[in-house]
Amino acid sequence: MKWHLVFSFLLSITAAQAATTHYPVTVDSCGSPLTIEKRPTHAVFHDINMTEMAFALGLQDAMTGVTGITGWYQMLPEFKKQLGDIPELAPKNPSLEVLMAANTDFFFAGWNYGMKVGGEVTPETLAPYGIDTLVLTESCVHIHPQQRKSASMDLLYGDILKLGVIFDRQDKANALVDGWKQRIAALPKPAVNSKAPKVFLYDSGQDKPFTAGRYAMPDAMIQAAGGLNVTHDMEANWATTSWEKVAQANPDIIILLYYQGVSDADVLQAFLEQHPLMKYTKAVENKRYIKLRYEQLTPGPANIAAVETMAHAFFAQ
Repeated sequence: MKWHLVFSFLLSITAAQAATTHYPVTVDSCGSPLTIEKRPTHAVFHDINMTEMAFALGLQDAMTGVTGITGWYQMLPEFKKQLGDIPELAPKNPSLEVLMAANTDFFFAGWNYGMKVGGEVTPETLAPYGIDTLVLTESCVHIHPQQRKSASMDLLYGDILKLGVIFDRQDKANALVDGWKQRIAALPKPAVNSKAPKVFLYDSGQDKPFTAGRYAMPDAMIQAAGGLNVTHDMEANWATTSWEKVAQANPDIIILLYYQGVSDADVLQAFLEQHPLMKYTKAVENKRYIKLRYEQLTPGPANIAAVETMAHAFFAQ
């Protein structure tokens, strides 16, 4: 058995059985062991979705800052309330100097979520400065293509459980995951012998649409809600495809992703309704759209309510 599988196995046992964390503790991070010597006290969380994971576990007391939020997204009032006086250290991707100046001892980010392969800020460049880095599991496909498998809701569940171990919030993490699984299990079900609705996620792009492939969180969410992602066959997480392929798939429903406000989704809708191919698809002809925020479609606690929204829209009577 490979070592990363051993550590993943040990993590699952720890998360399921332990009430408290005994340090040092080791978790899996993109197939490599990450050993945490003591509970982080100066943690930095990147991106709005990963920050919401911290909020869900009540980790504000251990947070020294956040990064990568206002440069791209709109902070909702509830997010601002939970953030409190925790500063945003960088509106987009942080530099090594920014993290060092904050005396950071733990960084939660991902590949293309605050870190770039070969870039200035990576687990390897941060380690010499005493900064432990947990990598968002959904993003691991960028460095381990041989380990690729279709996305599942476990991408969310597993990262929450890891954070619970690292920050000694295991009871809270387990309660969250159990509650989320119950909500997913209670979703509306399709009628007997009915076909799963075909769903297309439209993020951005006019010449070519940017969307979610089989390794991205929305693929798992669409499946959990009872739908079929029409770009499931894309060997990628987030990437571009062609309008010809999407139109040929003829989606029944289109998810419109927005970053700042719902008016951004309205712009996407207007573009589709005048597109020479997409305007003839079932979804556009019937105006079957679901408008969801960025943090609802990238790994984070908001995924659960978003899946519920999808399921009710898929199977509305």
